[in-house]
Amino acid sequence: MNRNLWWQALAMLAVVVMFNYLFLLAKPQTPDPVAELSYSRFRQELSDHNIQEVTFADQTVTGQFRERIHLEEVQRAPDEGFLAFRTHLPPVADPDLLNLLQAAKVVIRVTPEEKPSPWTTALLYLLPWVMIIAVWWFVFRNLRTRQGPGSGGLMGGFAKSGAQLYTRERSQVTFQDVAGLEEAKQELMEIVEFLRNPKRFTRLGAKAPRGVLLVGPPGTGKTLMARAVAGEAGVPFYSISASQFIEMFVGVGASRVRDLFSNAKRNAPSIIFIDELDAVGRSRGTGLGGGNDEREQTLNQLLSEMDGFDPHDEVIVMSATNRPDVLDPALLRPGRFDRQVMVERPDWRAREAILKVHTRKVPLAEDVDLRLVARSTPGMCGADLANLVNEAALIAAREDASLVNMAHLERAQDRVLMGTERKLMMSVEEKRITAFHEAGHALLAWLAPGADPLHKVSIIPRGRALGVTQQLPVDDRYHYSRSYLMTRLTVNLGGRAAERAVFDDLSTGAQNDLKETTELAEKMVCQWGMSERIGPMTFDRGEEHPFLGRKLASDNSFSEHMAWIIDQEIEKIIKQAEGRADQIITEHRAALDRLADTLLEEEVMDRERIKQVLAEVGLAGPPAPERPSLGMEKAEVAPAGS
Repeated sequence: MNRNLWWQALAMLAVVVMFNYLFLLAKPQTPDPVAELSYSRFRQELSDHNIQEVTFADQTVTGQFRERIHLEEVQRAPDEGFLAFRTHLPPVADPDLLNLLQAAKVVIRVTPEEKPSPWTTALLYLLPWVMIIAVWWFVFRNLRTRQGPGSGGLMGGFAKSGAQLYTRERSQVTFQDVAGLEEAKQELMEIVEFLRNPKRFTRLGAKAPRGVLLVGPPGTGKTLMARAVAGEAGVPFYSISASQFIEMFVGVGASRVRDLFSNAKRNAPSIIFIDELDAVGRSRGTGLGGGNDEREQTLNQLLSEMDGFDPHDEVIVMSATNRPDVLDPALLRPGRFDRQVMVERPDWRAREAILKVHTRKVPLAEDVDLRLVARSTPGMCGADLANLVNEAALIAAREDASLVNMAHLERAQDRVLMGTERKLMMSVEEKRITAFHEAGHALLAWLAPGADPLHKVSIIPRGRALGVTQQLPVDDRYHYSRSYLMTRLTVNLGGRAAERAVFDDLSTGAQNDLKETTELAEKMVCQWGMSERIGPMTFDRGEEHPFLGRKLASDNSFSEHMAWIIDQEIEKIIKQAEGRADQIITEHRAALDRLADTLLEEEVMDRERIKQVLAEVGLAGPPAPERPSLGMEKAEVAPAGS
């Protein structure tokens, strides 16, 4: 509500309060306290000729005594008895009452029943309706005032798109604030140049792309890239989420699309950014999204606005999504989204640049090496790195440190990757099982040829894990050989092999190891053609969404016989890796025992400490990696898809 409406409401409240106050002042005051008599006491006083006058009003009788009386239940002074009284007639009529009153020479008065005037009755009936109409009038007048002229009536606010407008003054983000993503910047820079100097392109007959679709996993900076384009171009930038188009009223989504493009054309050249496009852009007629007709109408209107009869060469539509596979083909054709820009996870060089951006306002100690941190965080995107820096700053603040040092970053990385330390009270036997399990992983990672360098082993419970063995790739990997994957499987099964060799029993601690092993072996057979028996064939079994990492439900495109062969090959690969793990554990049992005993004493061992312990039993490990490292949980480094 606006200010005038508030003042009117306060004025009405003041009138009501004043009316009640005047009503209380005008109410006749009783000069003497009134005694509440029972009807039997009233008849007794009447028999004693102590009633002087009475007044009948409906079923209530009030009056005056000839002499003051006292009531036992009311404590009053002797000279402060009651002179006035009030009682109520019983529901059964008393035919002798009137004769007794006349015999006692009591003055009888009757108050007639007050009937409201016709004007009062009419006012009481009309007042609620007047108040309802007044409230509606005030609310919708205020709504129309905010919408401005041409809003389409009282309900016209629903047709407004609700997009946020960012001008040059509000758009402070530029490409300098977006580290890495050089290829994406280069593609988007052409759009910026077209908006800045369109004649440079139109003189050769070139046209700007109608739409640009930013595609990539969550957290890689798609929305930030769109804001940077707006800041670089210096043109009006309309930002809206696709879910804002959908409303419970039919046709509202299409109206909001029309309003959005109408405003953008009015302020052309301009940019429209639609985040999470898959909310309205899913394929029509597939049943995805529940078959919402309102969503399909919104999509049809969006298709018409992007490439219809009305030209909008100076309005460029940008969208972002992490699910391009579910988008309608009509959206992705040339003339609508002409260009798709992949915003992938950054490599270590881009991660270093991203860390420099996020640490601009963070005081760093001299021992902080951002290149080292970048190399130790493969697979992390911009949002993950921002969270890492923030966690390190929080840890330093809790310790009242003036600078964020390398130890803070390492602890923050452990917390992000593995979770917060848990004060879990484990029995001696369970702690011993955990120590041998992690020692098995560590020994396999140390001795298996081609394994990622071992960094740290811990039996301190973190998150959902009772212990963690950390490995760190030497560099970002884009191709994975069969020998490397077999080594990964062997290391995954090292904990289970150690438990079986030491305790001659198995525990549930290998659940996550077995899950990862089975999924990796399934991909090797079904997607990467690494089975000698099946050969160079691929199947849709074990497929995952390219960005969400989740399996897609689909019908099998192979026979039951082939499914049986696939199961046999997966089992064969896992058995081979298990045999290698058992062999290494059996041959180096003394090293396994020494590692487990040291873990029980120290709980955490880094690479140098592991090297010292293994050297004591005469076991030389692989050469040190070319660079130092912080740590990366083994399970976090998953092989890339095909």
